[in-house]
Amino acid sequence: MLALGLAAAAGINAQETIHIVQRGETIYSIARSYKVDIDELMRFNGVLDPQKLRAGQRLAIPAGTASGLGEYRVKRGDTLYSIARQYDITLQSLRNANNFSEAYVLKEGDLLKIPLKPEERHRAGETALPPPAPSSASGRPPPFGSSGTRVMEPKAVDDSIRWPVAAKAVLYMTGKLYGVALLGERSEPVKSLTQGTVVSAGPYRGFGKVAIVQVSGGYLYVYGGCESLTVKEGDKVKPGSELGKLGIDAVSRKPQLFFLVYQSSTPIDPAKAPRA
Repeated sequence: MLALGLAAAAGINAQETIHIVQRGETIYSIARSYKVDIDELMRFNGVLDPQKLRAGQRLAIPAGTASGLGEYRVKRGDTLYSIARQYDITLQSLRNANNFSEAYVLKEGDLLKIPLKPEERHRAGETALPPPAPSSASGRPPPFGSSGTRVMEPKAVDDSIRWPVAAKAVLYMTGKLYGVALLGERSEPVKSLTQGTVVSAGPYRGFGKVAIVQVSGGYLYVYGGCESLTVKEGDKVKPGSELGKLGIDAVSRKPQLFFLVYQSSTPIDPAKAPRA
C-alpha cells in the first residue's frame, strides 16, 4: 500500500506530495503509480542511480494538484491538438497552462502541464493524470472517426459556395462521419478557406495527409485526402493559402478531398462554415 504524507521538514513545500518508498518498489513502479515521467521524478529528487532506491526513502512527487495540474512528456508525433484531445481539454486551456503563444511549436521532450478536472484530483494533493484516450498510430487524434464505413449522399454543386478545391461534385458523409467529400483534380491545390493556425499536419490512415486549421470562434477546419502538404504545425494561413495537393482516395480511387468543420468539438455543415 502506498504510504502518503505531507512534508513538514525544511526545504520541502507543505503542499508537495511525498511518497515513502516501500520494500520491493522501484523508481519505475512509483513513477507509473503517480503517472509522472520517470526521468523527471529522478531529476526532481536528485536520484542518480535508480538501483540504489531504498525502503523508507522519501520521494517528492512533481506537480501536485494544488494548482490543478498534471504533467505530460511530449513524444515524437505529438501535437498540442492531439494532446488536448487525448485529455479532453481545450487547446486554449493547454496553451494557457503552459504560457504558450499560438505560434509556439511543440518539441519532442517538452514537459507539459495538463489542467486537471476536479474529479481527476486525488485527496491530499496527490498528482493525478488520466490515461490518454486512444489515438491514431501516428499520435494524432482521429479527426474523422472510423475510416471503415463511408455513407455518401450527393448534393447539387452550388457555384456560390467557395470550397477548398474546385468541386466537380459534393458528397455529404451521413454515416459515422459528418462533412463533405469534394471531387476534384489530382494534384490541384487545396486552399484554406480562412485565416488561422495549423495545429496538426501529417498522415492519417485511410485519408492520406491531413491538415487541421484552428480558427477564431472555436472552429477547427479539417482538410483530408492530400497527397502532399505544404504547411506544418504552427504555420499561419490566410484565406486562399495553399495547404497541400489533392490526392487519390484509397477507397473511391478518385481525387477526393474530405472537408470537415467543427465548432467546440461539434461537427457543423461545412457549406455554412465561415469563409474568412
